[in-house]
Amino acid sequence: MTSRWLPYGGPVTEGLAVGAAPVAQVVRSGVVESVHHGHAVGLAADGTPAVVAGDPDVTFFPRSSLKPVQAAAMLRAGLDLSGELLALAAASHSGEPAHLDGVHRILAGAALGETDLQNTPDRPLDTDQAARWSVAGWPPRPLAQNCSGKHAAMLATCRAAGWDTAGYLDPTHPLQRAIRDTVAELTGVPVVHTAVDGCGAPLFSTSPAGLARAVARIATAPAGTPEGRVGAAMRAHPWWVAGTGRDVVRFAAAVPGLVAKDGAEGVFVAALPDGRTAVVKILDGSPRPLATVVAAVLRALGVDEPALEAAGRTPVLGHGVAVGSVEPLVALPADAPSARRPVGAPTGRPTAS
Repeated sequence: MTSRWLPYGGPVTEGLAVGAAPVAQVVRSGVVESVHHGHAVGLAADGTPAVVAGDPDVTFFPRSSLKPVQAAAMLRAGLDLSGELLALAAASHSGEPAHLDGVHRILAGAALGETDLQNTPDRPLDTDQAARWSVAGWPPRPLAQNCSGKHAAMLATCRAAGWDTAGYLDPTHPLQRAIRDTVAELTGVPVVHTAVDGCGAPLFSTSPAGLARAVARIATAPAGTPEGRVGAAMRAHPWWVAGTGRDVVRFAAAVPGLVAKDGAEGVFVAALPDGRTAVVKILDGSPRPLATVVAAVLRALGVDEPALEAAGRTPVLGHGVAVGSVEPLVALPADAPSARRPVGAPTGRPTAS
């Protein structure tokens, strides 16, 4: 199927809100204050859906959660990276010094430099680093933008394959055609929409279930295959995939062997080595309920690591003190209080001052 290239505007994900389900609620001092809707799917080890909320087959943009698939496509095309630098190719990094040094290393390995990067100039995601840049008066740079590892890897792939580097962001470029084909193959979903991601690279549509299938294949792939190499790099170097304090790092520490990736507009994917995989898309794009819902789906898939509860805990603060929490509304046993309670009903918890 020919994808639609949408440089700007246009109704891209018609129906994303149709079929969305309540997936989390925000409880403040015993009262439900807000409710997040979305789509969630949890695949069992055999690839069948074991947890479903909303519509797992709705068309959506996976944003940076697609980067592991993009990295696998680049390895297929000749990219030669491993370890932390391959993890960085699949990263939305925080712009900490080691991240930026890693991007320089990827570029130098292909006889390229920062001026070859065509991603959007930005300051680091990490708040301390962003403040440092502001105090120093440093302008936004492509190097510091969270997708620069992916872009450096795209340029290195073009060098390895003998493709033009100047036009690597064009959706008709051989690199992007190879990525699109890999996305369709690993997800099992035809690419029907092609948009511009925040970093300027082409972004290919799929579905929550499709993203889950693709990353499950990466997490379970044999060692030495392109997919297996990406999975091994991400599980061995989660800090390089994100940065200090990020949810990706917390979940990877809580669940040994997990391959995890976040994405803008409320997307998260987490896959175990046996193929159990969780994907969550929050309808309003907020990242606030992601950790809570992802943890709930993983628990429903049988993940019982003690640290998972803490990784999924999102407190609600009042005057700097925890007075509530974000609670999941998916993947709960039928006798759980939150499963019995209608959305919007009080929780019955004591009210904190």
